[in-house]
Amino acid sequence: MDKRLKIAEIAARTQLSISTVSRVLAGKANTSEKARSKVLACARELGVMDGMAAGRLLLNNLLVFAPQRAFDERSDIFYYRVLQSLSKGLASHEVRLRFCALEELDSDAQLFLTRINEPETQAVMLLGIDDPHIHDLVVDVGKPCMLINCRDRKQRLPAVAPDHRAIGELAADYLFEMGHREIMNVFCLRRYTMELRLAGVRDAWQSHNLTFNDQRDLLVAPSFSAKETELQVSEWLKHTPAKALPTAFLVGGDFMAAGTISALQKQGLRVPQDVSVMSIDGFNLATIQDVLLTAVHVPRDALAIEAVHMLQQRLMRPDAPVGTLLLNGSLAIRESVRRIRQGKRRTAVEREGLYDN
Repeated sequence: MDKRLKIAEIAARTQLSISTVSRVLAGKANTSEKARSKVLACARELGVMDGMAAGRLLLNNLLVFAPQRAFDERSDIFYYRVLQSLSKGLASHEVRLRFCALEELDSDAQLFLTRINEPETQAVMLLGIDDPHIHDLVVDVGKPCMLINCRDRKQRLPAVAPDHRAIGELAADYLFEMGHREIMNVFCLRRYTMELRLAGVRDAWQSHNLTFNDQRDLLVAPSFSAKETELQVSEWLKHTPAKALPTAFLVGGDFMAAGTISALQKQGLRVPQDVSVMSIDGFNLATIQDVLLTAVHVPRDALAIEAVHMLQQRLMRPDAPVGTLLLNGSLAIRESVRRIRQGKRRTAVEREGLYDN
């Protein structure tokens, strides 16, 4: 049976016009929710969804829940850019995109229920919302949902996220390949995703038969701020003998890398001639203090695009198995990491008296 006959059959079964059925299956906005539901239910029953073009998004109103800081570029540039990418990803569809601020944990459940139960809310996305109660409520309400950079621990909701653990391992592996063995890791561990990245770093140490010692090899920063990182690294440098300095710093974000480089330079150390610096991010500050930053790019912009594609598939096949798509990072090799030979830690610095007793 060809497509035209299918549309005619759906129209006959639902007692709707052929033009209404066509508009619904084309993802157009000018149809009622009642008509849309009837057409899609019949289309699934007849197997029409299996052959439809993947480019169609069978909804017209999408609500995104995200932490308040995601709406301010100065507070969280990562999430802010994810939301921008989501808007771009939906530009080719007739979709009204709405937003609602929600805390990551201890979320306002009543606010969430009010917004998700609004008649115009056809589907939702949760960006960085870790509250398991909210995940339970999504399942109970039953509207299509995609998680972005968060996870449903009961494995009921589809999700897309960076492969944080593999990204951390990739970054550490690169430094080892460049000959570094004494590496200071500077991370902000305010969320489990950062813990996963650190776990990947530990994996890399173990695979190179090295023992990771938290007291020796880890500085935990209170935030991703360049200023706070600079203060912490500077304080650490003051109490670290010159001969005990690492050959490289692996830093959990570009702004943290900027603070690290500033602290090193104020101590008379050059990057990368004396100490290498590598970031896990690489989108926000490609160059720091005239140093081109080597980094592992976290797939920030791709998160929203893949979430849209996955939502399309959920709408086509709502009974399909649920899973999590983990996106790989990509290595950007620039100038802030230098190769060192075994037994050759660094070149001498020019500042007089730095190594004097």
